[in-house]
Amino acid sequence: MSKTLRATLVTDALLMAMFRRKLPQRVIVHSDRGSQYCSSAYQALIKRYNLQCSMSAKGCCYDNADMESFFHTIKVELINDMRYQTREIAKSSIVEYIECYYNRKRRHSTIAYNIPVLFIQNLLSIA
Repeated sequence: MSKTLRATLVTDALLMAMFRRKLPQRVIVHSDRGSQYCSSAYQALIKRYNLQCSMSAKGCCYDNADMESFFHTIKVELINDMRYQTREIAKSSIVEYIECYYNRKRRHSTIAYNIPVLFIQNLLSIA
C-alpha cells in the first residue's frame, strides 16, 4: 500500500514474491495496464528474471477476474467493517488478514476447498 502509484511499489512486490518462490523463471506475471506495470523499471525486472508479462485488455475487468474476486473478498470480510485511523494501521491489518488468515486458514472453493499455502506446496511438490 502506498499513497502513490509508483513503479517501486510493484517492483518491490514482484521481487518479494519472486524471492518467496525461490526465483522461478518463465512464469506468467499478470496485471492490469496501470502506468506502474508499464514502467521501464517493472518491464526491465520482468525481462531480467525471464518472466512473461501478461496484461489485461484495456477496460476489461474480466481479464483480471481472480484479483477482482480477491479485492471483493477482502473488502467484504475485512475492510468494509473497519475504520482505520492511519495508513500504517490499515497496512498492518491487511497484511495480517492476507498472511495469517486468507493464505493459511481460509478455504477456497476454486482450489477444492484447500487453503492456498497447502495448495501451492502440493503444486510445487508435483512440478
